[in-house]
Amino acid sequence: MASYITIPPERAGLELDEFLCLTYPLLNKGFLRTKVREGAILVDGMRASPSQRLREFQVLVVQFDEEEVLPEAPVAPTLQIPVLFEDEHVLAVDKPSDLAAEPERWAKANASLAGALLDLALDRSALDAADPTQPTAGLEFRPRLLHRLDKDTTGVVLVAKTLFAERVLRAAFELGAVEKRYLALVEGDYTLEQGQTEVIDLPIGPEEKRGGRMRVDRKDGKPSQTRVGIAWRYRGYTLLECQPLTGRTHQIRVHLSELGFPLAVDPVYGRRRSLSLSEFKRDYRRKRGAIEHPLIERLTLHAANIDFPDPASACFAHLREEAGADGAQKTPITLADFALARRIRVEAPLPRDLARVLKQLEKARPA
Repeated sequence: MASYITIPPERAGLELDEFLCLTYPLLNKGFLRTKVREGAILVDGMRASPSQRLREFQVLVVQFDEEEVLPEAPVAPTLQIPVLFEDEHVLAVDKPSDLAAEPERWAKANASLAGALLDLALDRSALDAADPTQPTAGLEFRPRLLHRLDKDTTGVVLVAKTLFAERVLRAAFELGAVEKRYLALVEGDYTLEQGQTEVIDLPIGPEEKRGGRMRVDRKDGKPSQTRVGIAWRYRGYTLLECQPLTGRTHQIRVHLSELGFPLAVDPVYGRRRSLSLSEFKRDYRRKRGAIEHPLIERLTLHAANIDFPDPASACFAHLREEAGADGAQKTPITLADFALARRIRVEAPLPRDLARVLKQLEKARPA
């Protein structure tokens, strides 16, 4: 049975695929774009392209095949993801460890950050999850992840709530107008004076024989830079402040490992899967019959804060007007625009497991 949907005034100007994502929140964008190209979704009875701009009171005709296998909606974690900042354009959340950004290819049923963000954007209890092909007005915005963290890295993740904010902030990332700061606990006494910083400038590329793993590749790798400074010292360990100046996969982990200072816990680029008190406390004694539990069992890497230009700043007003006219935006965004923008800084608190490790290191291995 076909569904007939009239475009309301407040959503005129949206691209067809964006409108469909808001109307069918449990179906992914790729699937909906395919349905448009196949002619299963018509605009005023005519075939359309996924990027076609919609006008007020146009009518969509949506026909899904009853026998068709539908894509699964991303699964939300059991615990609610803390929101660190939110306004009309932007959402910043505190990602916990052991949570992938997107549904994993071979484990679609596992929870992901995408599922958590979908829950933040809609009330799933108001939807008929058994039939995601039924249109709904339950989604106020479509979350757009602007960057990712490794599954076992904690900290702040930035999300755009509008197409306009996504355009501004993606340009900010590309032009280097977004500053991200990580805390990395590494093995060894890092050779840098307190208060000084240095830039690790080593090209990175994929390791062909080991899928998903990266390496320093001085011949064919992409330019990669990470600014590093000392946050705190312990005997045999260093807490580093790391600012990635480029955005390569596993960049911080690869750079630090290449210099001989891998993360204290990193099963891929380091030598540990976990860190226990007995490994660094000289006089450690385990109680008879007791089992020692690791202090931390994931990457000792935390996205501590992010500093970005506010899309609501006055310097972007002409771009918002341009977007509001017909939905299209043609004026390029430059570094000069970002120089005038108001800045927003969001911080993520230190997670319990990493805070526990640092506390024990301060007791057992003070600098």
